[in-house]
Amino acid sequence: MKKYLAEMIGTFVLTLMGCGAAVFAGIGLGTTGYGITTLGVAFAFGLAVVAMAYTIGNISGCHINPAITFGVWASGRMSSKEAGGYMIFQVIGAIIASAVIYFLVHTGNEGGISAVFNDTTTTGANSFLPGNAIPAFVAEFIFTFIFVLVVLGTTDSKKGAGAFAGLAIGLTLVLVHIACIPITGTSVNPARSIGPAIFACIQGDCTPISQLWLFIVAPMLGAIVSAAVWKAIGSDDK
Repeated sequence: MKKYLAEMIGTFVLTLMGCGAAVFAGIGLGTTGYGITTLGVAFAFGLAVVAMAYTIGNISGCHINPAITFGVWASGRMSSKEAGGYMIFQVIGAIIASAVIYFLVHTGNEGGISAVFNDTTTTGANSFLPGNAIPAFVAEFIFTFIFVLVVLGTTDSKKGAGAFAGLAIGLTLVLVHIACIPITGTSVNPARSIGPAIFACIQGDCTPISQLWLFIVAPMLGAIVSAAVWKAIGSDDK
């Protein structure tokens, strides 16, 4: 249970910091927000991972992402039961974080900042433009593949980066966001997409819910391919 709670807390922090930065930056609204740019949002996600890696890494391994858990499971590093528990608590953490963001946006004098921000940016939900499902799917698949491959490689018990793994993983997530934000807002994490999509629908925009399948299927496929590739190149077998 300690591992599950750690994953819930870690995913909560990742979603709150990353999606929170995107929300208050006003990405996609033609504004500069409070000085937070796309680069700032990318670093918010990456630094959240770094912080959690060195906080809960020794407890749960700091997956805080169902795609990473799926890749670790596919690599044979954890049981199906444990992987399922990780994913459930990761989603719970993301939903709680999204609830906090929703609360901050929609409460306070004159409705908080909701009078200014009136689209999915107020929840940090992922979405893609109509007709762009294929490039969005390919982007989420490829960038998740890269991200999970880095995770599997840097955390390998024999070939990993040791104490520097958290830093490498966090900086990789920054790179992924820099490249992918213009396409899908960057998910590479089903939990991070599920929470904001729920509250976007509560707010009246159910497009992220209708497109949620892509942000679950593509990252999971990318993760399992990463596991297969790491087994091939990281194995001691000649």
